[in-house]
Amino acid sequence: MAHLDAVLLARAQFAFTMGFHIVFPAFSIGLASYLAVLEGLWLVTGRQVYLDLFKYWLKIFAVGFAMGVVSGVVMSYQFGTNWSGFSDKAGPIVGPLMAYEVMSAFFLEAGFLGVMLFGMGRVGKGLHYLATLLVAAGTLFSAFWILTVNSWMQTPAGYATNAQGQFVPADWWAIVFSPSFPYRFVHMVLAAYLTTGLVVGAVGAWHLLRGRREHEGVRVMFGMAMGLVLVVAPLQIFAGDAHGLNTLEHQPAKVMAMEGHFESHPNGAPLVLFGLPDQDAATVRYKVEVPKLSSLILKHSLDAPLAGLDSVPRENWPPVPVVFWSFRIMVGLGFLMLGLGLFGLLARLKGKLCDWRTLHLYALAMGPAGFVAVLAGWTTTEVGRQPFTVYGVLRTADSVSPLGAPAVAGSLAAFAAIYLAVFAAGMFYILRLMSAPPHLGERGPSPAEPVRTAGLAPGPAITPGHGLQPGE
Repeated sequence: MAHLDAVLLARAQFAFTMGFHIVFPAFSIGLASYLAVLEGLWLVTGRQVYLDLFKYWLKIFAVGFAMGVVSGVVMSYQFGTNWSGFSDKAGPIVGPLMAYEVMSAFFLEAGFLGVMLFGMGRVGKGLHYLATLLVAAGTLFSAFWILTVNSWMQTPAGYATNAQGQFVPADWWAIVFSPSFPYRFVHMVLAAYLTTGLVVGAVGAWHLLRGRREHEGVRVMFGMAMGLVLVVAPLQIFAGDAHGLNTLEHQPAKVMAMEGHFESHPNGAPLVLFGLPDQDAATVRYKVEVPKLSSLILKHSLDAPLAGLDSVPRENWPPVPVVFWSFRIMVGLGFLMLGLGLFGLLARLKGKLCDWRTLHLYALAMGPAGFVAVLAGWTTTEVGRQPFTVYGVLRTADSVSPLGAPAVAGSLAAFAAIYLAVFAAGMFYILRLMSAPPHLGERGPSPAEPVRTAGLAPGPAITPGHGLQPGE
């Protein structure tokens, strides 16, 4: 392993654990809000179908939430093991932000999750719904703080540098609300809602394809999912466009890599649809492009000049092929989501929402698309930031721990083996839950009732009206 690069292996390990982790919060954020909507509709209308759907998806939420917590805890340890240089330099800013996430979001989720999962029938309807709302709010708070950290790393602001070379806070408001934060937060929350809507739609489509149209819960959840996709997909496209313009302002090299612009274009830049970026030769081979369309999209003018990577020192170039293709995967899936929403609208207008097999096949195929788009988007964001961990001020090579390549490779292999085993089992269980349709009188999660106290002997029986007496 002497020829392996410890920095590259540390990046690969963080990417691996992050890739496993992010799909679960993306699903949990959207699903928690969906559960709040379902319970609210049940309380307002009294329709049993909303309660059945709430209990059906609550079981799936519990498993996904647990897997997200476990993978997130493991991921955070890498800041100390593989990225001690980053922790030392950026710890005075990143550390408090991560602590705020734990103290506000995680405590809120953990404090009310038990009531949400097991409290129905044990507490009043109002208190239970409050718990559901607070868990949903907790997932959004968690996204808020995590996106605050990531946005500061992308567009650092409000900091100063002390005598030890550490980044220390000078203006917490500027740190929390860094220039890219509003765009990233909105983009991520919409992505989470789309991810959930596509999964719910795919589950509904699966059961419709299997001839389970008589289940009211199947029809209702499929209709709700198609409505969500119809509304959120175009919003996400507009939010993504605004996010791209913000990135062009603050991280132009990333946009150059996304667009495949190795050369500057003083009289309007083309939109490269497809091609094979060759970073060594600084060109895109076999490209298919539309003249001047990139300038129209990014500058709203056909003849607006756009700088290329030839204006950036080569040592500051991100890995162009990865960013180029991950961006196209994300955008392509976004337009497929929009197509699904419009197809669902057409079917709804014709009264065929639960009858068109082609729509159901389309929705089923798009079930994993939200997860893939989230991973592609995060790949674009994180790889496009290279070669920096804190953009423009802290290089990745200076952030890594002084570990040998064999040590990092060994831990990466261990992570891969354990994650693939544990999370494969978790995903199998989630898919098994989804394979059954929601039924009338659906049962939610129910903890096993304790049958004895600690130790081997059964607990003392207490008959009504007879309390324990001294000596009993």
